[in-house]
Amino acid sequence: MSSFPSSRVWSAAVLAAALLTGCNRDKPNAPTPAPAPKAAAPASPAPRAATTKPASAAPAAASTAFRVTAVTLGHAVDDAHKVTAPGTRFTPEEKTIYAAVATTGSTRAATIGARWNYLEGAGQLITSVSQRLATDGPAITTFTLQNPDLWPEGKYNVEISVDGKAAATEAFEVAKAK
Repeated sequence: MSSFPSSRVWSAAVLAAALLTGCNRDKPNAPTPAPAPKAAAPASPAPRAATTKPASAAPAAASTAFRVTAVTLGHAVDDAHKVTAPGTRFTPEEKTIYAAVATTGSTRAATIGARWNYLEGAGQLITSVSQRLATDGPAITTFTLQNPDLWPEGKYNVEISVDGKAAATEAFEVAKAK
């Protein structure tokens, strides 16, 4: 088995904040009542599935907590930094792999991190990058992984974190085209 080739890795993060319209900013927000306790609640909440769709731009009444709502891997992105060619299978010749991280909620300063891993053999961290952001609504942060050489075939993943806490993991594969 060959070792992972050295790679030039670039990261790009883009903030797309959508301000909610129609909010009455003159009145202070009333506190949201706490939900009733549930029997046998887990010690910690399960991570959100990476297939969850991003929240719409409509006003959210329930929560403004900042969180990851989706991670989309793909071959290309548009000007809004959304993945236009989604996929989890890449060829060794592809030079760039994109991970678009959709978030919702508000934050004055959060750090979104992406750890790209090669999982074959003993596994290997390819790179770890992060981006600080502030947003008042839905946003997309795009991370790119580039390699001027051929990618080794095998299984990979990208682990997304918010302020150092795991938020989502998305698996992908590099294999020759069928």
